[in-house]
Amino acid sequence: MSDNLTLPTQQGSTDTPSPEPLLQVEGLTKHFPIYGGFPIKRKVGAVQAVDGVDLTVGVGESVGLVGESGCGKSTTGRLITRLLEPSAGRITYSGQDITHASRRQLAPVRSEIQMIFQDPYSSLNPRQTVGTIIKSPMEVNGINPPGGREAKVRELLELVGLNPEHYNRFPHEFSGGQRQRIGVARALSLNPKLIVADEPVSALDVSIQAQVVNLMQKVQEEMGIAFLFIAHDLAVVRHFSQRLAVMYLGKIVEVGDRDSIYNAPRHPYTHALLSAVPEVEIEDEGPARERIRLSGDVPSPIHPPSGCRFRTRCWKAQDKCATEEPPLVQISGNRPGHLTACHFPEDPTTEPRDEDVILDPALRALESDAEDGPADKK
Repeated sequence: MSDNLTLPTQQGSTDTPSPEPLLQVEGLTKHFPIYGGFPIKRKVGAVQAVDGVDLTVGVGESVGLVGESGCGKSTTGRLITRLLEPSAGRITYSGQDITHASRRQLAPVRSEIQMIFQDPYSSLNPRQTVGTIIKSPMEVNGINPPGGREAKVRELLELVGLNPEHYNRFPHEFSGGQRQRIGVARALSLNPKLIVADEPVSALDVSIQAQVVNLMQKVQEEMGIAFLFIAHDLAVVRHFSQRLAVMYLGKIVEVGDRDSIYNAPRHPYTHALLSAVPEVEIEDEGPARERIRLSGDVPSPIHPPSGCRFRTRCWKAQDKCATEEPPLVQISGNRPGHLTACHFPEDPTTEPRDEDVILDPALRALESDAEDGPADKK
């Protein structure tokens, strides 16, 4: 199907790209060195956590970044916020290159790029009150809002659904959902333009997840903040994000608007992710989804497969996939901005297949035994 590929488009482009996106990431790479040997330690390898990521986020836009655990999503978020130093690539924010900017050069934009961390328990200082936690960013950046910092903190607590009287309480007096709300309030204290939300609801109950996601949607609509929403729960991402990027083993394999990714995916890995989302079977509710069961775990990022990194778990892999890395391009028939990195893309549908894709031999044997069991008993 390589003849279906059209001319490469700008990687990470959107349906209606703005002249200058708020955030633009090009070839972002992070390799963590591995040292070994005694008594003199030497570099013997590297963990290729992020390897050539291209991504854009527009002003006020919500972009979801999804993939299996260990694929490099959180590392990408920390690179964008400059909590980690990139090994290669370029990060441009509001037209300014901040890839290797010094601490002094980053100071003016630090307040505009904030992060909501995954764990609401370890991300808050247990020795500080809620008021101090939310107020500290304003003190560090020398911000004195009208009415004073304490009034601003109480206003933020009310905005995220907490009682302003909680100002003097400590984090251990709150539930997980309330702690995450405190994390959201802290991120909002500097009036940011971009928030990187790293798995902000994965540690919460389902009912609390909905409350926190709705809260962030409300904040986005009212304040016009752009979000990079990192998650592995595709249902949550679909509810929150306007555009999605699918990541596998340090690389973006597909990017597009919400409808394109969920209703007309082209990369086999995206098909596998969507088929793993639990669904309630209701009669007369339309056709069921395809079923795909992959075998094995994600390969080691220390020695990733050559060519296409998904080929070791892909049912469509051929010799070309081992020798040539597929570029992230637009495939004929896709909407503008819907890019896929695959030599042999799937059909743009998630309807059931004639035969389920089951790559796990043990699972296939179990299902065959289950089907043959009643006949053997007779």
